[in-house]
Amino acid sequence: MEKTNYQFEDFLMSVSDEHKGFVQEINSLLLQEGCKVKIASTKTYLFSVKYTQGRKGVFNFMLRKRGMKASVYAANFSQYLEVLNRLPESMVTQISKSSDCKNFTSPTACWEGCMGYDIPIGDEHYQKCKFGCFQFNIDSESIPFLLEMLESELKIRRAA
Repeated sequence: MEKTNYQFEDFLMSVSDEHKGFVQEINSLLLQEGCKVKIASTKTYLFSVKYTQGRKGVFNFMLRKRGMKASVYAANFSQYLEVLNRLPESMVTQISKSSDCKNFTSPTACWEGCMGYDIPIGDEHYQKCKFGCFQFNIDSESIPFLLEMLESELKIRRAA
């Protein structure tokens, strides 16, 4: 695939009208936080938009032909469990269907530095791979929770 330097506007033109406001809000928030943005197109994604602070991931948009997903790098989720406990059932289901963390069952099954997340939501514990467990479909139900998770994560990172 040909390498192209994409701009945020290229990505935004491909986003459905119902999600443009959310995408612009996230972009503005993360740029104000000093995040760097990398926009690419791959065989899997029409657009992949990655926001990072230093070497740490913060948030991703993944746009496919069949819809858009967002991923929150929620390394500090244990400090805002009240948000996770209010997630709609559809988002909890997406967490439950994400890949299980191999290190919880076999500590040498994944790379040495990897440790997944043991996520308590309600009465359940989900032992999930940290690279996909907080990846959600973007829809009217998930948008306020994605924003709240991101704001909670950013607040903790600022205080660190």
